[in-house]
Amino acid sequence: MLGQILKHEVHKTKHEADAWNPQDKSEKFEYLTCFEKGTFQFDRMFSSPPEKRQKFIERITRNSKIYCAVFEKENPLNVLKIFVISVETVVDEVERQLDNSSNKISHVSLSVKWCEQNGKIVYPNQTNKPAET
Repeated sequence: MLGQILKHEVHKTKHEADAWNPQDKSEKFEYLTCFEKGTFQFDRMFSSPPEKRQKFIERITRNSKIYCAVFEKENPLNVLKIFVISVETVVDEVERQLDNSSNKISHVSLSVKWCEQNGKIVYPNQTNKPAET
């Protein structure tokens, strides 16, 4: 559904980026989703040891952009909005949360409010088509 809205090709395998630009397959994208009033999550992120932490950070840095889509809870097939957030901004927040975690393995959460403050809405827009993605 997100791939159709954003005009991306979507991976069908689990251990890859979620999608890519059909005109440039090296441009990869990560999709995070939640319901309204929910949070977006990267699960099972290692804060230590450093080599495991770096491997999990690469789940983010392999991408060109991160997309966060909010779905309507009462109608889960309805996309309310999609944010695009720079990889650098997401990595900074993930690193901050991992640094503050007392656990070796953590779930890193991004709130809708955080996305509003740090990203840009690309769907919907005035024409109900995605903005430049």
